[in-house]
Amino acid sequence: MPLPRYKQINTDVTPYYHCISRCVRQSYLCGRDNNTGINYEHRRKWIQDRLHKLSQAFAIDLCAYAVMHNHIHVVLHVAKGRAEGWSMDEVLLRWRMFYKCPPLVQRYLEGESESELSPEECAELQRLSSLYRSRLQSISWFMRMLNEYIARKANKEDDCKGYFWERRFRSQAILDEKALAAVMAYVDLNPIRAKIADSLTTSNYTSIQYRLNAQRVNKTPKFLMPFEDCIQQGKKSHIPFKLDDYVVLLKNTLARQTKKVASPFPKLKNSLLKRLGMTSQNWQLVTNNFETLFSGPVGCPDAMTDFAKFCGRSCRPNVTNATKYLS
Repeated sequence: MPLPRYKQINTDVTPYYHCISRCVRQSYLCGRDNNTGINYEHRRKWIQDRLHKLSQAFAIDLCAYAVMHNHIHVVLHVAKGRAEGWSMDEVLLRWRMFYKCPPLVQRYLEGESESELSPEECAELQRLSSLYRSRLQSISWFMRMLNEYIARKANKEDDCKGYFWERRFRSQAILDEKALAAVMAYVDLNPIRAKIADSLTTSNYTSIQYRLNAQRVNKTPKFLMPFEDCIQQGKKSHIPFKLDDYVVLLKNTLARQTKKVASPFPKLKNSLLKRLGMTSQNWQLVTNNFETLFSGPVGCPDAMTDFAKFCGRSCRPNVTNATKYLS
């Protein structure tokens, strides 16, 4: 029996989460179905664009993503406290990017001041602002506004009704830096493992392709959480390692997976693998088999023990056994 959502996602434990949504029947509803010849490839761009728009409005950062033919992966960071710094006007404007607000909110945003509103209307504005503020820092609402939008658009295109995605998205708490690096690499390398791409730059609709394209023209990806060596002025949240180290590690991982080298990872000074304190064998095992090894929260043994205490129950045996690869 899966953990209830409130125990899977808790920012007091960790701000990082790996979320997965799969199409119903695992059909090729976002790519080309080789059996029928039907091409839904354009829907992958829909999903990427929606992810980017949501990352602009929510107090949630996109660390990594991969839009596959029948499922999507996202690694998210909840910027706890960021939304508390938004004014009521900013909260309402962010929410209006996605939903038509009640008439009271529309009147207020169109220029009607609080002094022109009754005390009851002012109280209702505050209530709605508080509600929207909480939703704009909720992973459940982030995934809902992603999946619902794509489902409605796809069903309209197909002139049909019914589910596009499986009912629940799956989420995994990412408890430490080793787990974060591993899950990001697992997500960014997903198209290559699936043999629909052969390099990082040709991995369409992935965060790593987006980052490399931006790096090539000396820009910072607008919709992604920056690495620690790419922090923009005024921004505090960042992925706690360097982009260059991460890219080198991905290329080495790819070289090993495609058997282009026979030796272990080269011992590069200040490399991410050395910083994480993981062996190349464990890194390969985890990044190749992340979903198989971990069916729930992911982290080193101490982090898993702390998470188990929070959940009020022991971690599943296969998860506990797999933590040795992150120790």
